[in-house]
This record gives sequence, C-alpha cells and structure tokens, in this order.
Amino acid sequence: MKYITSSICLILFSYVAGAQQIQQEQNYLRLLRDNFREQNAFEAVAFVEQRWRLAGNSGFNESIYYVENILQKAGFVKEVKGESDATLTYRIETRPMKRPTWEPVDAQLFIVGEDKPLLEFKTNRNMIAMYAASTPADGITAELVDIGKSSAKAYEGKDVKGKIVMADGSIGSVYGMAIKNGAIGALSYSLPAYTQPTKHVNSIQFSGIGYTDSLEQKWGILLSTVARERLRTALEKGPVQLHVNIKTKIYPSEELTIVANVRGTSQPDERFVFSAHVQEPGANDNASGVGTLAEMARVTAQLVKEGKLSPKRTITFLWGDEIVSTGRYIKDDSVRAKGIKWGLSLDMVGEDIKKTGGSFLIEKMPDPSAIWTRGNDKHTEWGGSALKESDMFPHYFNDLLLNRCLNEAKNTGWVVNTNPFEGGSDHTPFLRAHIPGLLMWHFTDVFYHTDGDRIDMVSAEEMKHVGISALVTALLLTNTNDKLITALIDDITGNALQRLQTEAVLSKKAVTDGSSTKEKEQHILEVWRDWYITAIGNTSDMSKAVPSVTVMKAVVRAQKKIREQTAKYIADL
Repeated sequence: MKYITSSICLILFSYVAGAQQIQQEQNYLRLLRDNFREQNAFEAVAFVEQRWRLAGNSGFNESIYYVENILQKAGFVKEVKGESDATLTYRIETRPMKRPTWEPVDAQLFIVGEDKPLLEFKTNRNMIAMYAASTPADGITAELVDIGKSSAKAYEGKDVKGKIVMADGSIGSVYGMAIKNGAIGALSYSLPAYTQPTKHVNSIQFSGIGYTDSLEQKWGILLSTVARERLRTALEKGPVQLHVNIKTKIYPSEELTIVANVRGTSQPDERFVFSAHVQEPGANDNASGVGTLAEMARVTAQLVKEGKLSPKRTITFLWGDEIVSTGRYIKDDSVRAKGIKWGLSLDMVGEDIKKTGGSFLIEKMPDPSAIWTRGNDKHTEWGGSALKESDMFPHYFNDLLLNRCLNEAKNTGWVVNTNPFEGGSDHTPFLRAHIPGLLMWHFTDVFYHTDGDRIDMVSAEEMKHVGISALVTALLLTNTNDKLITALIDDITGNALQRLQTEAVLSKKAVTDGSSTKEKEQHILEVWRDWYITAIGNTSDMSKAVPSVTVMKAVVRAQKKIREQTAKYIADL
C-alpha cells in the first residue's frame, strides 16, 4: 500500500470514511428507533399542556419538576459540586424575577341580559390578557364603547371614562389607550390571516398588557371572531352593558431553569446544547418541545448506562424561559461558553401536519437564501426580512442537520423542509454569541398561539422523528474522528454542489428572461460559493484539537470542487 499515490490513497480513505459514517449513523438510528418511546414524549406533552405557563408561575414550575422526575428516573443525579459529580447529572437553577409572575384562574364575559357567557375561561383559555388584574369578587358591570380600529384619533368625541372599550388592534395598544382615556378595562381583537379566523371563529391568540404595579393594574380581554361580531351586532340595537368577572394571580416568584448533562468521556468541556422553552400555554408551543427533549434525555441516559453510547463531548439538555434561559446559559459562564460548539432548539416540534397545516422545518442559520429568497426557498408567515451579506453565518451545521433529518425521513413518510433565517426562538442567543445555532420547528400552523393548540393537534410520531434526527446529529458531532469528519465533509460537499446547481439554473433563467443581469447573477453564485467554502473550512472545528493532515486535505479537496463547479456555472451565464 505504501507505493499507492497520495491521490489514490485520499480516494480510498474517503470511500472507507464514507462507509464508516453510513454505518455509524445507521447504528445510531437503529438504537434510537428501538429505544425512543414516543408515548413517553406524548404523555409529557399531555401533562405540560394542561398548565398555563409563564416563567415563575405554578404551571411553569410544575412542568420543570415534571421534567426533573423524568431525569431522576432515567438515572440523572442532582449536582452537588458540579457537572463532574457523575456522567449523568442535572441541576435546577433559581433566580429572583425582576417583576412578579402572573397566572390566570378564571374569567367570564357576559352581555347583560343574557344567561350564557359570551366568553369563559374554561373554553377560551387565552381570553385573559397576560398581566390582567382581577375584577372585584362579584365582577364589574359597565357600558361598552366600540371605537373601531385603535388609534388616538378614534377617541375624539367619545366619552369612555368608567366604561369598557372594545377595539381592533393588539391588546397592549388597546389597553394602554383605553386606560389613558379613563376606561376601566379593554377588549381587543387581533388575529393574523394565517389563523383563518373566519373558519376558526372561536380562536383567540394569547397576548398581554403592560404591568406597572398591583394598585394601578386594570384588565384586558382578547376576543374571538364570533365574540366580536356578537358584540357589534348587539351594539347595532342600542347601548350594551357588559358584566366581567376575572380572577388572576400576580405575585413575586423565582424563575427556574433545569439543565441536564451527559458528560463527555474525553472532551467534557466541549458540548452540544439542546434547548426547549417551557413558557407559553400551548400543546405544540411548546409542550411538544419539552416532552420531546425529555424523552431524548431519557433515552440517551438509558443507552449510556447500557454501554451502547459513550459521547466524547458533553451533551446538554436545557429547559427554561424562551431566549432568556438559553441566553443566560451562554452569558453567565464565559469559560463554559467557549466550549459550546453547537446549539439546537426544539420549538413546536410535535405538530400533526394534517390537522395544523404546518410543515416540519429547519430554520437555517443566515445563508444567501435569506438575502435572495427564490426557487423552493420561502419564508414562513412568521416573516423574515432580507438580510445583508454581512449578516451571513457560513457553517456546515445547516446541511449536517438537514441530512440527518432526510436520512430519518427515508421510508417513513416524514416530510422535511427548511426556511431561511427569521429568528424569534432559542436559536438566536447562540447566533448572537457567534455559536452555530439551529431551530427545529413547524409552521404555518392555523392554531399558532391560539387556544386551539391542544393535545389533539400533537403527533407522537412527529416528535419521534424530530427527537431521533436531533440526537443522531448530536451523537455524530460528539463522537468525531478523522474518518467521520472526512465523510461528513464529503456529505456536505454534496449539498454545496447541489445548491450551486440549483442557483445556477435560477440565475441562467433570470439572465435569459431579462429579469436580472449577468453581473448580478454572477455575484449571487459567488456569494453562495464563498459561503460554502467557509462552511467547509469550519468543519475543522469537529476535530479534537488541531485538524489532522487528512482532514485538511479533505477540506481543500472539497473547496476546490466548489470553486471549479462555480466557475463553470458562471462561464455558462
């Protein structure tokens, strides 16, 4: 063998490495498919979704302790001195909150003279605006004033002092203006088109009002489509009196975050971090993330105890307050932060797509599709503005996770899609800290943030697909060697060449039909080329220390292919 030329050796090494990667990934997939219990994840969702969760309130805390119980049963032990106490450890972090927490208890909204409530909390659990105060124990009765679309001008010539204001607009804005003009409370209506409010006429999206102090605080109620129309119909017949009865709790509390670790055997200070936020009252958002991550932690612990898994790097599981807890985990310990190599957020990962209309998505880190969104790329209804070239985050993580999801999807019927970067969840603190961070989620969901987001909209099978593909990604990255890294480089190079081909077809068409210039399209191809060249270069961070000659040769070989392919496409414009 020593007489074979170096180029042939590299080809043979790449072939062997690819075969090893396929076998290693298949081993992980088999282990996880045999041991991941989607019913466990579903049962966790069923527990958590019953609770109206806001950081510090009883529903949030009960959910944290439910996860703690799962971790304890799985073999995680509570830290005494730190993460090095054992291979499987967890801790609950507590911090005083700057403002009180809030939780809803009960509410009814009546049109005076009618026996049945127009809205009641037991069937419209999002009707009470977050941080609404309680009414007097017997409720409060007052005249209703409809000012139409909320604005300062809408109040001109209207006397709302001591009355209840109804308006279209966000509850925060409606409440603020109403109270400023002397109203005792506010009703608001605001539902985005993707919730299909004319079809789902009882939907209410949760939202909140500002908080000052308990003495000044008033109340707000969010309306469904049918409730608003009934009120307006009643007003057409003459003055309307409403009776409102609201019971809430506003009280000082502590914020809880639970962190579990599977400690790496040889590189424990380097880690892959999973996060799932607990707050928000829905089943898919985000009880499904909580339940899926809990089962991921359980099955990882089981396989470690059985000697079937032994990650070299640490795998961290985190549950807390969205963005806040993840951001703090990164910021609070600068030494720990240096060792965070990848972050992956699970948010709304359990949707039954046949019922919700959503699709499973990987939200990519900023790549050129967030600048030039074309072809099959598209933003969700959550929305995303075009980024600049300076916003790009070139990294292999995008394609590495996508390929793991596609492998899980083979022969299962699971539908996997991506969307350009939009932000708004637990992946953003990683990116702000210049740590590769991705989001696994579903959108567009007609029940997003509404009281229709209940357990019957959750798919246990969907959570299993997400949990398995997420864990396979973490296991590959926490157990790397030269052959595996080389195989993953080849794997990601395939994505790069496919993307360049796709973009070249789009660019060629744009030049041919006159919708763009050759210079502009050449630039787009060059930006994609440079993004992938840098992304491939970043694969060196999979290595334990300084990348080996073998890995660096694989990087150079891949980058050469990308340059050559791009040059051909540009020449053909």
